[in-house]
Amino acid sequence: MGRRSRKRALERSAPATTRAERDAARRARAAGGGRAPRPGRPRVDERPAAPWGRFPLSELIVLLGIGLMTWGLLSWNSEGDLRFGAGLALASLGGLELSLREHLAGYRSHSSLLAGAAAVIVVSLLAHGPGPHVAGALLAIAVVVFGMAFYGLRELFKRRSGGLGFR
Repeated sequence: MGRRSRKRALERSAPATTRAERDAARRARAAGGGRAPRPGRPRVDERPAAPWGRFPLSELIVLLGIGLMTWGLLSWNSEGDLRFGAGLALASLGGLELSLREHLAGYRSHSSLLAGAAAVIVVSLLAHGPGPHVAGALLAIAVVVFGMAFYGLRELFKRRSGGLGFR
């Protein structure tokens, strides 16, 4: 590409503006808080509110879980594994609640996480209760549950978010 054709391409792509106009546009963008969010991308102020109001219940549950995990690690010999497991379960439930709330509100898609949680719950119940105790069968059941839950959750998110498959 020659020098002259590059210059013509630049002239066609950018509108002719003065330096004062570009400076004014830059100042306006800076006063407006920076760049505008991409279309379709949710803002932090659009995050769904918790059903219990402004009380930080999910955060406190996660904090309690982290405390139990720390206590379990420090006292591993005397039932520390039980404390660690309980802390892990509590912290996971706090995060799962937040992702379920965001997913159902159409704020962000958490289809994979929620489908994985559904598969783990179903396989855990089958492995401990009256069900198949063969690892291959449990794996097949987990794959089927994950696939069905993922498809259903993705379609639900599309309806709630206005047609978007993910955000």
